[in-house]
Amino acid sequence: MTGKVFLVGAGPSDGGLMTLKGYHLLQQADVVVHDALIGPEVLGMIPPGTRRIDVGKRAGSHPIPQQRINEILVEEAQKGLRVVRLKGGDPFLFGRGGEELELLVQNQIPFEVVPGVTSALAVPAYGGIPVTHRDYVSAVHLITGHAQHSTREPDINYRALVQAGGTLVFLMGVGTLPAICKGLLEAGMDPTTPAAILERGTTARQRKCVSTLIQLPQEAKGFSPPSVIVVGEVCALAKRFSWAEKRPLAGVRVAVTRPRERMSALATPLRELGAEVLEFPAIRLRSISPNPKLDDILERLKEYDWVVFTSPGGVSCFWKALQVRRMDVRCLYGLRLAAIGSSTARVLEERGLLVDLVPSSYCADALGRELVGQNPRKVLILRAKNGSVDLTDRLKEAGIPYDDTALYDTEFSPEVGRVRDLIKNGELDYVAFTSSSTVHSFMRGSGLKSGQGIHALCIGQSTGKTARSYGMETFVAPEATMEAMCTLLLELHEKERC
Repeated sequence: MTGKVFLVGAGPSDGGLMTLKGYHLLQQADVVVHDALIGPEVLGMIPPGTRRIDVGKRAGSHPIPQQRINEILVEEAQKGLRVVRLKGGDPFLFGRGGEELELLVQNQIPFEVVPGVTSALAVPAYGGIPVTHRDYVSAVHLITGHAQHSTREPDINYRALVQAGGTLVFLMGVGTLPAICKGLLEAGMDPTTPAAILERGTTARQRKCVSTLIQLPQEAKGFSPPSVIVVGEVCALAKRFSWAEKRPLAGVRVAVTRPRERMSALATPLRELGAEVLEFPAIRLRSISPNPKLDDILERLKEYDWVVFTSPGGVSCFWKALQVRRMDVRCLYGLRLAAIGSSTARVLEERGLLVDLVPSSYCADALGRELVGQNPRKVLILRAKNGSVDLTDRLKEAGIPYDDTALYDTEFSPEVGRVRDLIKNGELDYVAFTSSSTVHSFMRGSGLKSGQGIHALCIGQSTGKTARSYGMETFVAPEATMEAMCTLLLELHEKERC
């Protein structure tokens, strides 16, 4: 059977600008053939088991010729696979998408095209520049600033552009910026026309230079690809309309290492505060199945008067175990529930179960001490394999009988290996850890020998201690909550800006 190719625009970099259709196709793909400039947030949307083929071109380096890229799409589709060709921005705007379709048509390969948010509009918007404004201009022209050969200047009819009027947006024009400005000036454009260059737009590293047409080449020295050049009166609005850099965590890039199914609890509020969040799950949960010990426990639940959960993952695994055994919440009738922290309590409450005990300090030791204070008859602990002994030690000291039952184990996720180059290149400001196991798995999966140079944002003292053992510079939230981690990051970023 012949497969199908989906030509998908990934947008400029911000994962939030990926279209819903593009996202759903990524989840269903057998193989993803992607460019070099796809944002790490978007790459993080690709499921762990999906094969990736990097065919990216970088400035001055084209390791895989365009013709070979075209052939790869045909070859993969002829294997009967669903192929997503993931391209930066929009595939039909200077993205050579049409060229890639030619060979598919010749070989009768089915395909679909999913448009993407183009950087020609998104990057100026993130820089506070509306490319059209009724009081200034009612037309916009999109031009490639890239010459066919690196030794040549771009073939642009500058006189026609100047005569047409409107906002001019040049893509891929950093290397030819002096030639572009010179061409517009020679064609009669006013030297004082506002002009801007915007680098790495929609990312935490975005920056801009707003000047005039005649001064921009001099003032933009040091800017590099990917950048967008805008020429026109609307550039004068950049200061008044700037918004991206005014967000509380603007300019901060954070890697979150929580398990994928629990990622959003921290990633979402960080994004809402303006941070660029890269999702690198360091661990994944593996339910223990078959689980004879749990089978036995569930047969004699009435022996216990307290059930303890130490993680949201434990709650999820327990729920799945009940469903597999055709059981529901009625089996917990009469039992009192304890949760190690607010996140775990919230997950229980989402399932209609109110928690009787959440310790004042969200750690195993505090949970054990406060649980002892409740004078339990017998305690059932449902958690991960090799859980902290701080909890059970407190019960032993008080002579309280308990059963410590493992519902799941954790293993390191190979996805975290993609973070290595970002760390080595200084592309990460912080790495957020919500448990000691995420720290251990992060180091193992990344292949780093030392954590030096990593700024670790930690949920509690135990996690902070583990991070320090690898040489990381650690910052520990005063409370073991996602909200406290966000507040801590806000404080750290404010100190840096001051």
